[in-house]
Amino acid sequence: MIAGAILTQAAAWRNVELALDNLLSAGIDGWPEIHALPVEALAELVRPSGYFNAKARKLKAFAAHVCERYGGSLDDMFAADTETVRGELLGIYGIGPETADDILVYAAGKPSFVIDAYTIRILKRVGHSPMERDNYQGWQALFHANLPADVSLFNEFHALLDHHHKAACTKNAPRCHGCCLLDICAHGSSSIQGSPVL
Repeated sequence: MIAGAILTQAAAWRNVELALDNLLSAGIDGWPEIHALPVEALAELVRPSGYFNAKARKLKAFAAHVCERYGGSLDDMFAADTETVRGELLGIYGIGPETADDILVYAAGKPSFVIDAYTIRILKRVGHSPMERDNYQGWQALFHANLPADVSLFNEFHALLDHHHKAACTKNAPRCHGCCLLDICAHGSSSIQGSPVL
């Protein structure tokens, strides 16, 4: 899951799956194996995910961190509280806020809401925005202030937002007619006002 979170940066998931399959086919199924593998060999294995040289360096950085500091144990790495682990993740080369939160929610089982472009687009169209800062931290604070800190809820809520983006609220051609959020969506209401109902 963590390798997937790193490899999916600027990549379609189907390409990430190809890269992950390459790793498994080569017998690379843990961080100690990634840590021991030369970066050039790792880059070839993850080539389908794009930006493969940079992503290989990111995977190596994470592997070095977990192997050198925790003997390869993710359980030991994730034993601290959410903010401590998040700060540590952000200190690893190639791990930004979205990737750190993906790792926290989906691998560490810690409540830290994942913010992505889909989430921001849907919330802006509905008419919500952060109270203070229009950045990653501001959007995340909006969710953290209005939802209970529950890993399962964060996981499901984020997955539903991503699904809604793919199904209806696309970037350039949102399908507002019949949208399940139409009655609360400022953008949807204004876009179909005066147009015939299909």
